[in-house]
Amino acid sequence: MSVSAPGSGSGSAPCRFAHYFAICGLDAETGLEPDELAALYQWLEADRQGRSPDTTNAGENFEQSPLKRTFKSKVLAHFPENVEWNPFDQDAVNMLCMPKGLSFRTQADPREPCFHSFLITREDGSRTYGFVHTFYEEVTSPQICAAMQTLYQMHHAEHTPSGSASSSSSSSSSMDSLASSLDEAEVSSPGRGPARGVSPCGRCSGAYDATRDTLYVSKALCLITPMPFMHACRRFLSQLHRAVTASQPPPLPLESYIHNVLYEVPLPPPGRSLKFHSVYEPIRCQRPGPGELPLADFSLGEAFQLLGVENLVQLFTCVLLEMQILLYSQDYQRLMTVAEGITTLLFPFQWQHVYVPILPASLRHFLDAPVPYLMGLPSKEGTDRSKLELPQEANLCFVDIDNHCIELPEDFPQFPNKAELIQELSDVLLCFGLSPEGGAPLGPTPGHLRGRVLRDLVDDRKNGNLGGEALAVLERLQALATRAGVTAGPAGPPASPGKDGESEAGGRPPAGGGEEELRDAKLNVQLREVFANRFVAMFADYEAFVIQSAHDLESWLTNREQMHNFDKASFLSDQPEPYLPFLSRFIETQMFATFIDNKIMSQWEEKEPLLRVFDGRLEKARLYGARAPGLRTSGYQRCVTLRESAQAIEQRLMKIDHTAIHPHLLDMKIGQGKYQRGFFPKLQAEVLLSGPTNNKWSNRTATAQRRKDRHRQHSDHLGLDNDLKEKYMQEARSLGKSLRQPKLSDLSPAVIAQTNWKFVEGLLKECRMKTKRMLVEKMGKEAVELGHGEANITGLEENTLIASLCDLLERIWSHGLQVKQGKSALWSHLLHYQAREEKLELQAESPVSNGPERRKSETGVPMPFLRVSLIQDMRHIQNMSEIKTEVGRARAWIRLSLEKKLLSQHLKQLLSNQALTKKLYKRYAFLRCEDEKEQFLFHLLSLNAVDYFCFTSVFTTIVIPYRAVIIPIKKLSNAMTTSNPWICVSGELGDSGVMQIPKNVLEMTFDCQNLGKLTTVQLGHDNSGLLAKWLVDCVMVRNEITGHTYKFPCGRWLGKGVDDGSLERVLIGELVVPVGDEEAGKQCRTPPMQRSPTQARRISITSLSARGAKPTGAQIQEAIGEAVNNIVKHFHKPEKERGSLTILLCGENGLVCALEQFFHHSFKSARLFQKNVFVWDFVEKATACLETADQMGDLQGGAPEPLGLTCETFCRYVNAINSTSRNIGKDGKFQLLVCLGARDRLLPQWLPLLAECPLISRMYEEGALLRDRTTVSTLVGVLQTLHDFNITLESSLIKGIQL
Repeated sequence: MSVSAPGSGSGSAPCRFAHYFAICGLDAETGLEPDELAALYQWLEADRQGRSPDTTNAGENFEQSPLKRTFKSKVLAHFPENVEWNPFDQDAVNMLCMPKGLSFRTQADPREPCFHSFLITREDGSRTYGFVHTFYEEVTSPQICAAMQTLYQMHHAEHTPSGSASSSSSSSSSMDSLASSLDEAEVSSPGRGPARGVSPCGRCSGAYDATRDTLYVSKALCLITPMPFMHACRRFLSQLHRAVTASQPPPLPLESYIHNVLYEVPLPPPGRSLKFHSVYEPIRCQRPGPGELPLADFSLGEAFQLLGVENLVQLFTCVLLEMQILLYSQDYQRLMTVAEGITTLLFPFQWQHVYVPILPASLRHFLDAPVPYLMGLPSKEGTDRSKLELPQEANLCFVDIDNHCIELPEDFPQFPNKAELIQELSDVLLCFGLSPEGGAPLGPTPGHLRGRVLRDLVDDRKNGNLGGEALAVLERLQALATRAGVTAGPAGPPASPGKDGESEAGGRPPAGGGEEELRDAKLNVQLREVFANRFVAMFADYEAFVIQSAHDLESWLTNREQMHNFDKASFLSDQPEPYLPFLSRFIETQMFATFIDNKIMSQWEEKEPLLRVFDGRLEKARLYGARAPGLRTSGYQRCVTLRESAQAIEQRLMKIDHTAIHPHLLDMKIGQGKYQRGFFPKLQAEVLLSGPTNNKWSNRTATAQRRKDRHRQHSDHLGLDNDLKEKYMQEARSLGKSLRQPKLSDLSPAVIAQTNWKFVEGLLKECRMKTKRMLVEKMGKEAVELGHGEANITGLEENTLIASLCDLLERIWSHGLQVKQGKSALWSHLLHYQAREEKLELQAESPVSNGPERRKSETGVPMPFLRVSLIQDMRHIQNMSEIKTEVGRARAWIRLSLEKKLLSQHLKQLLSNQALTKKLYKRYAFLRCEDEKEQFLFHLLSLNAVDYFCFTSVFTTIVIPYRAVIIPIKKLSNAMTTSNPWICVSGELGDSGVMQIPKNVLEMTFDCQNLGKLTTVQLGHDNSGLLAKWLVDCVMVRNEITGHTYKFPCGRWLGKGVDDGSLERVLIGELVVPVGDEEAGKQCRTPPMQRSPTQARRISITSLSARGAKPTGAQIQEAIGEAVNNIVKHFHKPEKERGSLTILLCGENGLVCALEQFFHHSFKSARLFQKNVFVWDFVEKATACLETADQMGDLQGGAPEPLGLTCETFCRYVNAINSTSRNIGKDGKFQLLVCLGARDRLLPQWLPLLAECPLISRMYEEGALLRDRTTVSTLVGVLQTLHDFNITLESSLIKGIQL
C-alpha cells in the first residue's frame, strides 16, 4: 500500500512520516468566547423539541459554573503552513483535537494529561490520522482570570448561596443525555471524566476565587500523519510534554524535535522498520510488507478487553451486515480503538458508509442519517443508557464500551462457526495473558498486582466514585507507590519524578515501551489473521461465481447498474446449510458489491491492494491443498499462519532497517522560546515552516509521485464507477467522508437542510433499486415455473430481500422523526394512527371504515366479503403473542401487508392523515416531501405484481382463523344431502383434522395452527338418509388473516352407486387471484399452481364414449415424462423451498393423471348398460387373474423368482387398498395405488407385470400403449429415475391403509 492519499506533493511531503504539528488551546488575545458549536447544538436541540430556536441564548449558559462551561478553543499554531495535496483543515482539526472546547480547572481538580486520536476522511475516501496529547497549563493572563472571576460571581448571584453549583439538571431535555458539549468539560485520561463532586479543600465543585485559586486551562499538542502509527505518535507527544514539565530543560530546543519529525523522518517503506529520535528515547515503528495485512496500530487486545470476545464477534457481524453501529463511551480513545479495531478486522472488505469514530456534539443531527453508519458518541459521565433517546433503533447495534455491553438488532443471523471462532480467539488472547471475557489481564506478578489495586483506585477517582476520605488515602498511597517503584499504570519500570502523571495519561512508560509495543503488534496481527482465515475459508471459490460480462472497462462502467456481477444463487447453493442465513445477507451488502467490482476492474487496472493480498492468500491455500475445491463442509479449520505472521513483525522491530537523521540545532533566533517549566513555549515559526531541501530520502518522492498519479487515476475510475453503479450509495458514502471536510463552522441550518435533502433523494433511489430487484428476482422464479429460463431466487434470498425492505422502511420512518414511542419508528406511527382512528370510531359509535371498504367477491364465488382495513391488520399482529417487540410487530405488519398486496395502499392511508405526520415529523423529513413520497408509494405498488408468502411462511406457529365454503352444482336437484358431511383441510405445514359440517350448512369457520400454503381438502359424507348422493362443484377455503383464498375443484358425485361410487374425495387446491385488483394489473398475475383435475377432464377419461378429442400415444408419453421431470426438479430444490409434492403427483398435470391416460389408451369395452368402466376395474380383474395364475403355479413354472415376488406384492397392495375403511371410489383407489407405488419404488416392476397379464388382449385393442413392449420398457426407464428420491406422501392421501 503506497501513501494513502492521492494528490500532488510539494517537496518531499508524500513520503513524510508526519504532515503537520498543531497546537490548540486558549487564545489570550481574543479572551473567553462561548463555544459557537455549543450554541449551534442548543439551536438544533430547540428545533428538535419544537421550541423557537431564537429563545436560546448564544452559548451563554449561566445555569452552569463557568469552570464547567465550554469555551471556544483555537488552533494557536500549525506547521508547515500547508501541504499542497493535503490542505490543513483548521476547523476540523480544532474540533477534533478539543471536541468539547476548552476546559478549565483549579489546583483542586485532577489535571492528568490524556491522549486520544481521531481521523479525517477526505472526499476521495483516503484518511488522515490525528494524535492528540492534552494537558493543563496555568493561566497567566490577568484578563482571563478576571473574566473567569466575573463569570463565577454572576453564576453565584443567579443561584441560592446554600447549594453547590447545579451541574446540568436544569438544562436537561429529552435528548440531553447526548448533549455532551454543553455540560461536560474535557474528558480526562483513558477514559473517564474526573471526579467533580470531590475536592480536597472541601469547597463546592466548580467554585473559583482569583485570590486563592490557581486557574489552569487545557492545551492540545497534535501530530497529523498519513498512516496510523498510533504508538509512535503517542510516545513522541508524551516525550514533548515531559520535556516541558521536567525540572531540567530538554537537550535541544523543542523546535529541533518537531522539525525533525515533520521534515527529516520518512515513512518506513513497505516491509521495513524505522527508528527516529524524540526528546529522551528513540521511537520504533514498522510497516507491513506488500503480501501482509495492511497497517493497523490501534490495540485490538484493548478492544477485546473492553468488550469481551463474544460481544466483539457480534459487533463484527453487525458491521459486516452494514447495520447502524453506535459506539458510546466517555473516552475518545476508546471510541477510536473499537472503531478502528473492528474495521481492520473486515479484511479483505472495507466499510463503505458514514464513518465517524468521534462524533462532535455539533454533528449530532447526523444520528438521524437514514443510512448505515459507524459512529462514536462521546457520553457524559454518569449518563444512564435508558435516558438516551436515539432517532432510530430498529436496525441499530448500540455498543456501550464503558459498561462492556452491546444491544443487538432483532432478526440477527450468527456468524458462521461462531462458537469455534470465539474459542480460537480466546486461545490467542490467553496466550498473551488476556481474559476472553474482557476486563483485567490474567496472571500478574505481585508488583503488578499491587499496581493494579492502586490503578483500580485511580480509576475510581476518575469515575468520581471516591469520597473525600478515600481520596486522601489514595493520594498517600500514590506517594508511597512512587517511592516504592510501583506504577499506577500498566506494569513497567518505576515512574520517574519528571513525568508528572504520565502513566495515568495512558502514555506507556517509555523505557519498557518497546516490549509492550512488540507484544501489542504481535497480538494485533494474530487476532487479525484468525478473522482473515475465516474469509479465506468462506470465499475460497468466490472467483468461480464472478460474472465477467463486459469486454472493456468503459462498457462495464456504462452498464454497471444493469449487470449481474456475481452469481449469488449458485454461490449460496454451494455453501453449507448453517452458513446461509449470514451469507445470504452479507452478499447483498455494499462492501461485498465493491469487493466484486474491484475484482472485475482488476482485469483492466492494477489490483486494489486488499484484493491483491487476499487473492494471494487464496492462491497459497490452493497450492497447499487446504481443501478439495467444490467440497463444501462446515468444518472449522484453524489459522496456521499465526506464528509466522508474528515473527515477521518481531524481526522488523528487533532489526531496524532505517534510522532517521537525529534532531539537531536549527538556525534559530537567540532569546526566543526560553525554557519555562510547566509552559509549552511559543515556537519559532520561521524554522518550522519549511524543511531541508536535500536529504537522503527525498528522491523517493519521484516514484511515490508516479504512484500517486496512478492511484489518483484509479480513484477517478472508482468514482465514476460508483457514480454509475449506485449513485445513491456513493452519496451516502461521500456524506460520511465529507462529514468533517466542510468547514465545520459552516454547519448552518441551510447546510443541514441540504444534507437532509441528499438523504431524501438517496432513500428514494434505494427504494427504487430494492423494489426493482424484488420484482425481477421474483418474476424470474415464476418464469422458471412456467418453463422459461433458470430460477435465480431462493426462499432464503427472497427472505433476505424482504428483511432489507423492512430495514429500509424503518429508516424512512425514522428520518426527521421528532416524536417516537418504542424502538420502531414505523410501529410508533401506526400506534398513533390507531389511537386517533379508534377515538373517532368511539365518537361515531360505528365501525371504522378504512379506504376501499371491501374486496370484491372472488371470481363470483359466494364467499363473504373480507374487509380491507389497516387497523384490522394491526389488530391481527397485536393478537400474536409470539411477537414480543415493537420492531418485530412492525416487520410482521409489513410482511402481512406485502402478502395481501396492500402495503402501498396501507402506507398511503397512514400518510393521508397529514396532521399526524406534521406532529410526528420535522419539516425536512422524507415523509413530508410530497413528490418523493408519491414516487415511493408507487415503487411499493409495483410489488403487487407478484405473490409473496412472506407472512405465512415465517409465522408458522400462530393460530389462524379459516373459512370453508362448499359449493354444490345448483342446477341439479341434489344440491343438499341428508347425510352427515365432513371436511379435512391440509397444507404444507399440517392439517386441520376431520371436522363435521353441520347438516345443510355449506359454510363453516375454524381456527387452527398455520397450515401454510393449502394443498388438499378431503371431503366426504357417511351415506346416511334418503338423499345420500351429493354433487359438489368445488370447495373454497380462505385464510381470514392474509385473505388468501384457495379453490379445490371437484365436479363429481359423492355417493354409492353413482359416478365411481366414492363417498370421499381428495381435492387439490389452487390459489384464486382476486378479481378487481385493478392496480395489480391482470397481465402481471402469478400463474396458478396445479389443481385437482376439473370436471371436464375427469368425464373425458371416465366415460369412454365421450366425444372429446383423446390424447395421442405420443402426447401421453410426453405427459408422463413431464410429470416425472417435475418431481425430479422438486427434489433438486433446497428442502425449504420445494412446495407441495401432492400437487405434482395428483394435480392436473401430475403423475397419476398421466398414468391414468396411459391406461385409458385404446381401452376396449364400450359402456355396458350405461355403466362407466374405470381403470380400477381393469386393475381388480388383473389382480384376480394374477392370483389365480399364482395358485395354479403358471407363474412359478416359467417365470423367474422376482416376477413371482412382484406379483405377490402387487396383489397385496391392491387388496390393502380395497379393504381400507375409507370410501374413496375407483378413481381414488387408482390414485392411491400410483402414489404408493411411487413411494415404495414399485411402479417400474408393476407395469411389465400388467402388460404380461393374460387379460390384456380382452380389455385392450391391438394398438394400445400397454400392449407395446418398447413403450412399456421406455416408460419403466422413465419411472426408475424416481428411485433416487425419498417420496413422502401427505397423510391425507394414505390415511387408513394397512401395509
